[in-house]
Amino acid sequence: MKEWKWIMRLAVIFMAVSAVIYMAQIKLFHKDEETFFLFLQDMAFLPVHTLLVVIILETLLKRFEHLSLMKKINMVVGVFFIEVGSDLIRLFASFDKTGPEVYSSLQIGNDWTNADFLNAQKQIREMNFAIDARTGYIGDMQEFFRGKRYALIRLMENPNLLEHESFTDMLLAALHLGEELVARTNLESTTEKDYLHLAGDMSRAYNALIIEWLSYMRHLKNQYPYLYSLAVRTNPFNPGARAEVC
Repeated sequence: MKEWKWIMRLAVIFMAVSAVIYMAQIKLFHKDEETFFLFLQDMAFLPVHTLLVVIILETLLKRFEHLSLMKKINMVVGVFFIEVGSDLIRLFASFDKTGPEVYSSLQIGNDWTNADFLNAQKQIREMNFAIDARTGYIGDMQEFFRGKRYALIRLMENPNLLEHESFTDMLLAALHLGEELVARTNLESTTEKDYLHLAGDMSRAYNALIIEWLSYMRHLKNQYPYLYSLAVRTNPFNPGARAEVC
């Protein structure tokens, strides 16, 4: 509200200054018709000026700002997958009984197109993961989150991520799972009901994590082919993945 009042005052001041200048011109040069003609000529150009400055240039500036912001966001996302994400995917996979169904649709390759990535994301969204919290050793995941808790909180504090809602939601799901695990002092006495509760939290976080991983892989494929090449060779969904070029 205060901003609008300031803009209105500025507009009134500018209009008053313009009126004074026009009046001074008429007073000094006594060319009423010519002044009026020039005024109408300026008014005729005003819509074109508005189109160029307000619409086209502002749209271009916003586009450049958005691209710059997305570059920063993807750098943060990259740090997440290097520090946390890829290892977390491997941990989740040890609890996933869906197995081959997931792996077969996530074998990314150099020939993948944008459509392939979007297709894979759609499949993952529609998939019901068969997560069993008793399949793997849940103590490993508890220790993992205990060690990565600070890194996840630091990522949540990054203001740029406010523009990436789906990634922020994934971080929240992962943080929640971590808090659930760390809050348990004795995993040995975990009940059947509690295992089911943890499985639900794991499934939510795992689903969101895979979707964000696919989105990030698509970004690397389009922008950084050399990074994508390493990502393909170290694919966490490929049990036989090797960093070495074969």
